[in-house]
Amino acid sequence: MNRRLLSVFLFAIIIAGVTSLLLYKLLSSQFTSGHKTVANTKLVIATHDLQVGTLIKDGDLQLVRSNTPAPDSAVKTVKDAMDRGVIATIYKGEPVIGKRLAPRGAGAGLAATIPVGMRAVALRVNDVVGLAGFVLPGMHVDVVVSGGGQDNSTITRTVLQNIEVLSAGQHVERTSDNQPREVQVVNLLVNPDQAEVLSLVSNETKVQLVLRNPLDTQEATTQGTSIAKIFGLATHVAPVVIAPRQPASAPKVAKVDLPEPTVEVFTGSKRSEQTVAGGSN
Repeated sequence: MNRRLLSVFLFAIIIAGVTSLLLYKLLSSQFTSGHKTVANTKLVIATHDLQVGTLIKDGDLQLVRSNTPAPDSAVKTVKDAMDRGVIATIYKGEPVIGKRLAPRGAGAGLAATIPVGMRAVALRVNDVVGLAGFVLPGMHVDVVVSGGGQDNSTITRTVLQNIEVLSAGQHVERTSDNQPREVQVVNLLVNPDQAEVLSLVSNETKVQLVLRNPLDTQEATTQGTSIAKIFGLATHVAPVVIAPRQPASAPKVAKVDLPEPTVEVFTGSKRSEQTVAGGSN
C-alpha cells in the first residue's frame, strides 16, 4: 500500500475519533445539566383524594421532588394551600393547582364553590330523575316540569336550560316514623331569578332533569306539550260569545177608566154635589 495514502487514512480516523469524543461529551453535559434542573422541581401533591368542600389540613398535602416541570398556577408550598377549601376534586398524587382551591377565608363546604352572584339550589330527586347516577358535578342539565294546566290537564314544559350541576350525592333524612332514608340530592348552580323558579316548581310540580352535551350551550325554544296534544285529542273550541244583558222593560198596565171625583157642598142646611173637572187622565 502507498505510504502516503496510508498516512492520510490514519489521519482521517484520528480526526473522526476526536470529533466524536468531543460531541459525545458536549451532548452528555447538556443532558445531565437539563436533567438536574428538572429533577429539582418541587411539587405540592395530595396524599389522598380531596373531595369538593374539603378544608385542607395537616397531612392532606406533601412536598415532593419531581422529574416533570410544575404545572401552571401550581401551589409552591404546603403553607400556601393550608386552610383553603377544595372547589374541584384533587386526586391522590396529583399536583395542587391554585384554581382548584377557594380563596383563603372563604371556608369549606359547598358555599365555597359558589361563584359571586350565583346561588345553589338543592333538588331532591329519585334515581330516575337523577338519570340513575349519571348526573355528576360539572355537567349541564335542562329542568323540565309537569303540572296541571288551566283545564286541569297535565302539561310538561322546559323551564330552565343549560344549568350546571354543582354537586350530586346521597343525603340521609328521617321519615315520619324517625327512620333513616337515603335520598338523591342534586345542587344546581343558578342565578337569583332561576332560584325562584326552581323553588316554585319543586314544591308545586314534578321535576325532571334532562342531561345535555356540555359543548351544547344553545338554548332551544319549546312550546311545551300535553297528553291531549300527544294523542291528537286537542281541539279548537270556538269561543262562546255572550250577548250583553238587556234591561228588562217595564210591564204594561191596562188603562182603567175611573169615575170623575165629586165634592159634597153644604149651603146652610142644603146639600149638593159638584164634579171636579180634570180629576182623571
